[in-house]
Amino acid sequence: MTASVTIGEFSRLTHLSVKTLHHYHEIGLLAPARIDASSGYRRYETTQVAVAQLIRRLRDLQMPLAQVRAVVEAPDIRTRDETLRLHLDQMERELTRTRQVVASLRSMLTLPDCDFAVEYRFVPAFRAYAVTGRVDRNLIDAWCGTTFGLLGEIAGRHRISATPGATYGDEFFTEDIGEVVGFLPVAPDQPAIDGVELVDLPASYFAITRHEGSFTDFDRTYGALGSHVAEYCEVAPGPIRELYLVGPGDGVDETEFRTEICWPIQRIPVPKG
Repeated sequence: MTASVTIGEFSRLTHLSVKTLHHYHEIGLLAPARIDASSGYRRYETTQVAVAQLIRRLRDLQMPLAQVRAVVEAPDIRTRDETLRLHLDQMERELTRTRQVVASLRSMLTLPDCDFAVEYRFVPAFRAYAVTGRVDRNLIDAWCGTTFGLLGEIAGRHRISATPGATYGDEFFTEDIGEVVGFLPVAPDQPAIDGVELVDLPASYFAITRHEGSFTDFDRTYGALGSHVAEYCEVAPGPIRELYLVGPGDGVDETEFRTEICWPIQRIPVPKG
């Protein structure tokens, strides 16, 4: 038998405040079973307790209200469970990211900056298959996943053995959106193919260091290399290059990633003294 209760009693049953219940009613997420026509008092049925508890837990998980509505109003269990699974997967990724940032902060508090090796290298011009985009920094992971997935397929199909990389224009750093070119070096006579550009990257001198591990501490490696260049080198115009010696597409744990950061310089500096 289903009983009805006042909004105050329903608040005690569900641990949702009266104010919150009013809000959920206003947005059509959880309406009372009936409203007294003369007094305007809201009454809820005890069968709504489980729905209210589900909403509370989803909001505790910081699920947006639109997604909460999709779960509550799902036409069947399969649709509901799929919506929940996608949100939980997203939360697990965010939790992993949070743990990485916490570990990075702890290392900054307890460990000195690590010594790093800088190599000066002249890189001749070369031809490459490329994908160019104006990319928002917040969307760079997804863009790289699509771009290097495509370049990886091309490498496998055409038996190309080369290290992929990307160039990042100044605006990508200064404006949080800018030109990014993902590239895969190829032989000079490699034919054009559908889906990618065939570009020629210019020759340049670079100051190069290697970043080992996930990209959580990437800024620290950038900071160290950029500071070295500012102190010992003449900066050259042109985008920074990254070479992905071991990356996400190689099916390894991110602790095994190996990335070369290549900072353009005018010439190889002459050692002082």
